[in-house]
Amino acid sequence: MIEPLTDLGGFALASNATLAGRNTLRVDARANLLVEVRDPTKLPEVLAYPAVAQGPVFVLGEGSNVLFTGDYRGTVLVMATQGVEVFDRDDHVLLRVAAGERWDDFVRWSLGKGYAGLENLIMIPGTVGAAPIQNIGAYGVEVGEFIDSIEAYDRQAQAFVTLDRHACAFSYRNSTMKHQPDRWIIVAVTFALPRTPRLRLDYAGIGEELTAMGVEKPAPFHIAEAVVRLRSRKLPDPAVIGNAGSFFKNPIVSAAQAQALQLAHPGLPAWPHAGGTAKLSAAWLIEAAGLKGHRDGDAGISGRHALVLVNHGKASGPQLLAFARKVQAAVATRFGVQLEPEPVFAG
Repeated sequence: MIEPLTDLGGFALASNATLAGRNTLRVDARANLLVEVRDPTKLPEVLAYPAVAQGPVFVLGEGSNVLFTGDYRGTVLVMATQGVEVFDRDDHVLLRVAAGERWDDFVRWSLGKGYAGLENLIMIPGTVGAAPIQNIGAYGVEVGEFIDSIEAYDRQAQAFVTLDRHACAFSYRNSTMKHQPDRWIIVAVTFALPRTPRLRLDYAGIGEELTAMGVEKPAPFHIAEAVVRLRSRKLPDPAVIGNAGSFFKNPIVSAAQAQALQLAHPGLPAWPHAGGTAKLSAAWLIEAAGLKGHRDGDAGISGRHALVLVNHGKASGPQLLAFARKVQAAVATRFGVQLEPEPVFAG
C-alpha cells in the first residue's frame, strides 16, 4: 500500500509514511517524512523545508536495491519526474531521460524506437535515476558504457550541475554518486546510443538461448528477448516473492588467489578483471557453501538463484540483514572470500 500524499505543487509529502510498498524486499519500515518530487526545480525548496532540513535525507528510486534495516529517522525523497527527449546526432542519438522513469519501461521504449545498446539490460527493476549510481550491469554490459552525462542537484554547492561520463567515474557497481550519496540527487540522465548496433553476445547463456530461439542473425530485439527468457527462468519475480535481485557482488580477488581457489575447487567460474585481478562467481560460492534455497524463518536464499536474498513473508530488515551476514560468514569460512552486498542499507 502506498501512503496518501499531500500535494504542495511540484512535490507532495506524507509524515510517518510506510515504506513497505516502496521496496521490493517488502520490509515494513517507516519514514519520518516521505517526499515525492514531481518538478525537479522544486528541489531547493523541498530541501529547505524545515522538516527536511532538520534531518538526514535518503533518495529512493523504485526500492529494488535497498534494504531497510529499520525505520528511517529522516526524509525519504522520491524523484517522480517523467519524460524523454531525443536529440539526433550523426552517428548516435542522445536520449535525455527524467530520473523518475522506470528503467525497464525506458529500455523497452528505446528498443521499440529502434535504438540499440541497452538490450542486455532489459528487465532490471528500478528507476533511470538510480541506474548510474550502482552502474547497473547484466549479461556483459554496464550502463555506464552508454551514459553521456547526468544532471543532478549538488546539495553541497546548492546548485544544479551536469556531470559528464568521466566525472561519474564508473567502475564495477560503483560511481562518484555512490561514493557521495548525501551530495547528489540525480534529476536526469542522458544516454548516447549508437546508430550502428554493437551486439554483445559473448556472455554465458545468450548464444545458447538465441540458438534455442532459432535466431541465426540476431538483432537487438532478439538479444532482449533472450535476456528476458534467461532472467525469467533464473530470477524470482519481486511481484511474487520479496527480493532485491542480486544481493551480493561478484568478488574481485588477485589472479593468484583465483587460480589457487580453482585448483582447490574445480568448476569455480572466474573471469579476468582489470589490473591483473579476477572476478569470481558469488552465486557459485554461495551454492557450494550449501546455502541455495536455505532459509531461517522468512529470510532466505532463493532456490532458483543463489545470489538472490528473499523475503518469504514477513521477515524484518534486521532478520534479512542477519541472514545476509550468515551467508557472508559461511562463504568466508569455506573459501576465504568476503562477499560484498550490492544493495544500499538504510535505517
